Amino acid sequence: MTEAPSPAAVDPQPDARIVFLATSPRVALGLLSWPAWETLRGADVVFAGDGGHPHIPYVEQATGAVVTLPDHSPAMAAERLLEAATPARTVVWLTEDEEYDGELAVALGNRLVGTQISPLPEIEVLPGSYDLPGARLLDLVDVMNRLRSPGGCPWDAEQTHASLVEYLLEEAYETVETIEDGDPMTPGPGRDALREELGDVLLQVMFHSRIAEEHDEDPFSIDDVADGIVAKLIRRHPHVFADVDAPTAEHVAANWDVIKAQEKKRDSVTEGVPMRYPALALAAKLTSKARKAGLAVSAGPAPDLPETPDELGEHLLALAAAAAVAGWDPEEALRAAARRYRNRIITAEEELARG
Repeated sequence: MTEAPSPAAVDPQPDARIVFLATSPRVALGLLSWPAWETLRGADVVFAGDGGHPHIPYVEQATGAVVTLPDHSPAMAAERLLEAATPARTVVWLTEDEEYDGELAVALGNRLVGTQISPLPEIEVLPGSYDLPGARLLDLVDVMNRLRSPGGCPWDAEQTHASLVEYLLEEAYETVETIEDGDPMTPGPGRDALREELGDVLLQVMFHSRIAEEHDEDPFSIDDVADGIVAKLIRRHPHVFADVDAPTAEHVAANWDVIKAQEKKRDSVTEGVPMRYPALALAAKLTSKARKAGLAVSAGPAPDLPETPDELGEHLLALAAAAAVAGWDPEEALRAAARRYRNRIITAEEELARG
């Protein structure tokens, strides 16, 4: 006759588990981590708050039916989970609605406080998939699509590339101002402001890309924009992605100019310089281009420079003020001079080409 095992020799039943399975909406549906699939396949029951949960079809293929609770309050859903979570059973909740899931977790905690359930079920959060860097950009694509689609925002829907130009410039200037006037390297208001301004600039890129996607004959999307800049960065960094040697920043800049010239095949160094630059920036850019190309093109009589940048700024300010008093537009006057300088550069290039 076989003796019954002593109580100490009997393996106690494992505790119940309630697993909140969290997934990223920015990762392909059905693409879950191995621990997530192991938990799902071993689960005794899988719950979801709504029959429209995007992962339900994939979970049902692997584990069977998913119990949906579309009309349950968080407190009622907590009761259903606890009823199913008897010892040695695993109950999985497919998370989706952050606010609802948070209230459900609170309801479970409140229900377990002072409860007579023994042993208490283990409650854990299991990440089933993770966002990759840049994943939130997909959310921006979705929001922009919603704004431009029927039923979206009337103002956004009527914008064009041309109508958005002023906002593109404004956001760029505001970002520069934030960098110059704030403290973007120190946590605090300056850094927070920079993050916001960069978001505004990114919105302009996304907005223009969404408008471009609607073109009947030659559409392109934000993916095409990203693909182009990725390819350009790889081409122009052969010291990183190929076997070119560029030990210093100066070598990198020189290689960049050579590669850019080969790609663009421009007839003049002035090509690619936006003539709508602010006049001072335009003048500086043109003189820099001429200097790098080794073109001896005069920018006018050599002035007597002040001793410091601050004194230079005061001198330029005084010139601008005097011009305004005389009824002249200093911005347009310098822009006109820059245009004439550009023409002299082109003439010099043509003379060199003729030998």
